[in-house]
Amino acid sequence: MAHAYTPGLKVAKETVVVKERKLPLQGDVVVEEGQEVGALDTVARTFLPGNVVTINVANKMSLPPEDVPNVMIKGEGDEVEENDVIAQQKSIFGLFTSRCSSPVKGKIESISGITGQVIIREPPNPVQVNAYIDGWVREVIPREGVKVETTATFIQGIFGVGGEVYGEIVMGCKSPGDVLDEKVIKAEHKGKIVVGGSLITLEAIEKAKQVGVAGVVIGGMNDWDLRKILGYELGVAITGKEEIGLTIVITEGFGKMRMARSTFELLKEREGYKASMNGATQIRAGVIRPEIVIPLGKKPRGEGVDEGVEDSSNLVVGSMIRAIREPYFGMIGKVVELPSELTKLETEATVRILKAKLENGETVVLPRANVELIESE
Repeated sequence: MAHAYTPGLKVAKETVVVKERKLPLQGDVVVEEGQEVGALDTVARTFLPGNVVTINVANKMSLPPEDVPNVMIKGEGDEVEENDVIAQQKSIFGLFTSRCSSPVKGKIESISGITGQVIIREPPNPVQVNAYIDGWVREVIPREGVKVETTATFIQGIFGVGGEVYGEIVMGCKSPGDVLDEKVIKAEHKGKIVVGGSLITLEAIEKAKQVGVAGVVIGGMNDWDLRKILGYELGVAITGKEEIGLTIVITEGFGKMRMARSTFELLKEREGYKASMNGATQIRAGVIRPEIVIPLGKKPRGEGVDEGVEDSSNLVVGSMIRAIREPYFGMIGKVVELPSELTKLETEATVRILKAKLENGETVVLPRANVELIESE
């Protein structure tokens, strides 16, 4: 049977998910291997060095640089509070006193008699890394972090914005073709992950932000609405750092796009479960997909797939695929034929193709590079 190797979106009813949680620099791991952890539990912590503040004492006190060490009343290594006097000099007759104060709280790192400058480092900033998912510590990476594993329902989206959030799954629409508008969003949705259908309106997004919704899973949204909530045109860089008040994961594409029924029904089946969600997306230079992880409360007994390893599967006749290029962008279908020979397209390019029957009943020819596999388990 003809087959191809192609990346795809994973939609799994039950699978083992492994997430690596690491500090930006070495610190302390505060959990042990095999320990059960919650998504919001701290698993590792460290301190980032504070900002450096340079004070030109010579200039402020009208002194030659070489005289600065002699007028310091605080030394290297001393702790100082904001507005503490660090240098002082009286006039010849003692009538006037010239002083220099610290503009920040911190520690004096250096006093230079060459530049006349004093360097103060502000207090270190604490950094904590949480588990992100409910599960068990599979592996401890000394001084760096951990790997957390869980048995979960796992759904990848095609695009997302916003960072990691955690909340209860609630259905906002009754069918995958319904529009999620502002009337659907209620006060009781605060802190929840709301599942919609084919489209979310700009008004619904604004209301969700006001209510405090943690995240929204939706089939599609208008690209101009995305520009409005971001305030700028999104490029090809990785998403996930946007501070827009909630996280949005799009499962199908831009515009009004009916959510795949299998995905919608799976989320509906998991209503009431707590889920972790991340909108981080990168299309080029190492694919990163937005995701929803819904732990099932069962300790894994398998290897799982480590974060950062692209999941790929064989494309065969009968596989469910999604078109990722126009004119069929976002449409879902089933592979009905996989010709092995190269085919010349209208663009003059010679590529491998497939034939797929779309959900609307139309059978189309698509370059294999223009589709991605929708993997279900």
